[in-house]
Amino acid sequence: MKLAKLRRKDIPRCVEIEKVLFAGDDPWSARAFHSELDSGGYYLGAYTPEDVLIGYGGLAVVGSRGDYEASVHTIGVDPDYQGQGIGTALLRALLARADEVRAPVFLEVRTDNDRAQALYRRHGFEQIGLRKRYYHPSGADAYTMMRPAVSKQEVG
Repeated sequence: MKLAKLRRKDIPRCVEIEKVLFAGDDPWSARAFHSELDSGGYYLGAYTPEDVLIGYGGLAVVGSRGDYEASVHTIGVDPDYQGQGIGTALLRALLARADEVRAPVFLEVRTDNDRAQALYRRHGFEQIGLRKRYYHPSGADAYTMMRPAVSKQEVG
């Protein structure tokens, strides 16, 4: 598995994975992925040696020098490839980008997604809030989680 910048030609595959992962909610459309790439988001794809997209992750960084904030917008891994460290690799790469600008990182995760919550906790995230009925149309709740910015010494 290799990580590389997400390619626009892989957006249809992202949409396929979204429909499987988030069938009970509102999976991202091709338009949503294009919009994220157009806005300058940091998006990576996870690829097999045969160059097949098996996962993706995206991070937005906003603010100005010395006052950046980052948000993990999405991480998705094809269910056939879950449990192989792909989600962890994607998250670590996104966090490395946030660490470059020493930004705290925020995200939302379903309250019933224990596996994802455990991954985030292993990487320094703590639950800081609850968003009732965050996901639509299911009405599932989400935790807001945050990982503090790393210090200059931790980055380099």
